[in-house]
Amino acid sequence: MPKEKIKARTRHLRLRKPTAADGADIWALIRACKPLDENSMYANLIQADHFRDTCVVAELNGEIVGWISGHMIPAKEELFVWQVAVNQKARGLGLGKTMLRELVNRDVCEAATHLKTTITRDNAASWGLFRSFAREIGGGLSDKPHFERETHFDGHHDTEHMVTIDLPEPSRLALAA
Repeated sequence: MPKEKIKARTRHLRLRKPTAADGADIWALIRACKPLDENSMYANLIQADHFRDTCVVAELNGEIVGWISGHMIPAKEELFVWQVAVNQKARGLGLGKTMLRELVNRDVCEAATHLKTTITRDNAASWGLFRSFAREIGGGLSDKPHFERETHFDGHHDTEHMVTIDLPEPSRLALAA
């Protein structure tokens, strides 16, 4: 896509913290972004309300087209990213990495020394996003099985690998933004 066209499409892109009023739209976005696991609308409402400081909504021309849910892991200096969703109409803009940069540069995440997320082996898009993000910020990336198919999911879900990205000092993160 020509740069002029991307600039025109992103001109009306806005990143912000979600509000409780965004819950239903976030739920609809996640449902449209297969293969993401769907949660209840209530779960997305709680995320948007109680965890708004560690979640990101992306709007394009007033429509929610991107979402990251996350939280600081209690008693640890680790930011856990639960889901990243990008609407089909906003793909190819680098929105996933843009939202991740926005999130890790927030004051509430300043103490985080690591970003963690879980990914199934077959989710190439997520692996690509997080590997690219790690390279961009100069952070090492490692993974190991965490929630296992038989032990944790009773055979109903593929093993989720815990991905860990070392986060640089906040001042170096800001330079990557």
